[in-house]
Amino acid sequence: MIKLKINNTEIQIEEGTSVMKAAQQLGIDIPNLCWHDELEHFTSCMLCMVKDRSTGKLLPSCSVKALEGMDIVTDEEEVSESRKMALELLLSEHTGDCEAPCQVACPAHMNIPLMNRLIAAGKFDESLEIVKRDIALPAVLGRICPAPCEGACHRKTVDQPISICLLKRFVGDEGTQPKIVPAEKTGKKVAVIGAGPAGLAAAYYLQLKGIQVSLFDKNEKAGGLLRTEINDDVLPKEVLDKEIEAILNTGVEFLGGKEINAEMFETLKADFDAVVLASGTISESSEKFGLNATPKGIIADKDYYQTSEGKVFAIGNVLRSSRLAVRSVGQGKEVAFSVLQYLNGQSPKGEPRLFNSRVGKLVASEYAEYLKESVEGKRTFPEKGGYSGFSKKEAIAEAKRCLHCDCRAIDDCKLRNYSDQYKADQKRFKTSERRSMTKLMNHGSVVYEAQKCIKCGICVRLTEKYTEKFGFTYIGRGFDVEIGVPFNEELEKGLTETAEKVANGCPTGAISLKNSR
Repeated sequence: MIKLKINNTEIQIEEGTSVMKAAQQLGIDIPNLCWHDELEHFTSCMLCMVKDRSTGKLLPSCSVKALEGMDIVTDEEEVSESRKMALELLLSEHTGDCEAPCQVACPAHMNIPLMNRLIAAGKFDESLEIVKRDIALPAVLGRICPAPCEGACHRKTVDQPISICLLKRFVGDEGTQPKIVPAEKTGKKVAVIGAGPAGLAAAYYLQLKGIQVSLFDKNEKAGGLLRTEINDDVLPKEVLDKEIEAILNTGVEFLGGKEINAEMFETLKADFDAVVLASGTISESSEKFGLNATPKGIIADKDYYQTSEGKVFAIGNVLRSSRLAVRSVGQGKEVAFSVLQYLNGQSPKGEPRLFNSRVGKLVASEYAEYLKESVEGKRTFPEKGGYSGFSKKEAIAEAKRCLHCDCRAIDDCKLRNYSDQYKADQKRFKTSERRSMTKLMNHGSVVYEAQKCIKCGICVRLTEKYTEKFGFTYIGRGFDVEIGVPFNEELEKGLTETAEKVANGCPTGAISLKNSR
């Protein structure tokens, strides 16, 4: 047995144990991408670097054996910078979208690709549940949104964008409202002033987080400009009322016919733990409520919406005039995160956003690759025309046009998670044009996208361990090396027995199960 220190804690371990394994015995997680518990160390990603204070050297903890008297540190700035650089070098060759560009462009950050896949599979109720995670009024917005998401759609480059708004409207109309159970009550109370799209969304998502919401509006009925400024042919009142009812059914207390003056505003601040201002007016609100403002709107942090009055948050048209209801709805969702953080004694940071790798515009050589996961044919239009929506058949056909350009490993990609943790810059070491994306689909259960590969070698070593006839190997030399099936054999022959194990072991989305998302 030998003794050493890790982060100032002494540990006694068996001789021959790696520094990484020693750290794990102390509950210290050292980041890694090429490590796999079934395999011998490989030392390729260089993300597991630690520092030995006794020598001042940085060491790869997965391969270096612990020695008597070592004084290892895993969390110094020099170590973090080394890991960040390792990630940035890997990212310089990594090509692929984490999130689909449509989701990035959506002001509410809705998971559009997953909505599309569920519609294509005829799972309309599940699709609505996905939509409602980010958009409280899908049937409403599906009728009036100018669809900034469609302008970013990769399918637009191939022929025509997916009819995202009509699909969102379809699930809002056809899907059964999900049985959403709010989180356990926190004991906190929040007043939301204004029951337009911003206020309704804020009330909905705050209530779901276990906060009791009282929603005030000067009108007897909720809806704001959605009720008073939009023609019934475009937005029927029964559609609006149905979605408002679903919001109020979560437990939101609606108090209509309540004009909030300066005196009442002070009362609300005293009686509630926080106040969200979503009244839809600008100059009047700033004068009445004594908040810092410009002639264009109330001043609030652009990311988490806190105003000069710490417990007061502002969203929607009180910030600046806009006819984009989806932006107001998105801000309503986002402010719920900030308010909860504030109520928990934290500095408001808004909705968490992870690192996001982006491909950019598709090139012509990639069209056929992406169409492997889609269908040929241009945009579908409702047969009935006018303000009508899709039939079930039309919605399924249109949803199938989605290219599945979001990553299958988006929820558990180690490269993405570590890049976010260390604030890696994907462009730092970019020296050339990105590689064109390819998708090997000729396997029953997995997809291989070589441009996402970081050459960690896990797939090579796993197929070797489990004695695949062909398996995976390194092809080429130096900077041009790639991982693939030897002798140009089909993917099906390379992974006959280990496909699922290899897909689960891949630290990125390079090799993924087809049905994983």
